[in-house]
Amino acid sequence: MDIAGKVFVVTGGGNGIGREVVLNLLRRGAKVAALDLSEEGLAGTANLANAGSELTTHAVNVTDVEAVEALPTEIVSAHGHVDGLVNVAGIIQPFVKVMDLDRAAMERVMNVNFWGVVNTCQAFLPELVKRPMAALVNVSSMGALAPVPGQAVYGASKAAVSLFTQALWAELAGTPVHVTVIYPGAIGTEISKNSGVSMPNMSEEDMAKAAAERKTTSPQDAAEVIVSAMEKGKFRATIGSDAAGLDKLSRFSPERATKTIANAMKDLLG
Repeated sequence: MDIAGKVFVVTGGGNGIGREVVLNLLRRGAKVAALDLSEEGLAGTANLANAGSELTTHAVNVTDVEAVEALPTEIVSAHGHVDGLVNVAGIIQPFVKVMDLDRAAMERVMNVNFWGVVNTCQAFLPELVKRPMAALVNVSSMGALAPVPGQAVYGASKAAVSLFTQALWAELAGTPVHVTVIYPGAIGTEISKNSGVSMPNMSEEDMAKAAAERKTTSPQDAAEVIVSAMEKGKFRATIGSDAAGLDKLSRFSPERATKTIANAMKDLLG
């Protein structure tokens, strides 16, 4: 679909990949309604965009069903209609094994990552199907392709997003809405900090050093993949060589993929 002149709703628009998707869409001539839990983050995005009325910001918790259900009316009032929904918002879990993971932490991850996506999809799909052409993009994760020890519930939430999105693709076939699922690998964002999660046995200095040494994709490049995949109407797309490699390995040998990641996480989890 053509991006210019269209109206997109982007969750997680106050930081990281979501912010870069907002900025990318605006540069391409779109109008954007950016959603995020953080009013401060949204203000930062608006300051960077300097897009005037082409960008509206909406502080909302995507787990709040009533608040999300009120958004379509608010956004249509501001922009006239909605042509696309891009679900980027997500958090990770504490880096611990399932037996040591607090129940509340599990529920928080599932509520944000899975139910947040369900909430926005159900709220905006009635608007999307009215358009001559529309797009729905949900961001899953490399962690949905093969299990990451210490991120079991996060991976499960993103695997749920993956299958949910593919089911939407099937259900919406023959309608104006094209559906895309995205699988990012390691992206250079502050998702750990934004999720309130620290790495076990690592100081902030160690974390910064590890992040610098690790091969990651920039949020800007990740946003470009997402927007381009939506523009081209792709069924799915991976971001980064790590996600692309794991995508292939997990289909060729699921057990080998699982062992590879488990070995990489062994020292971290103990």
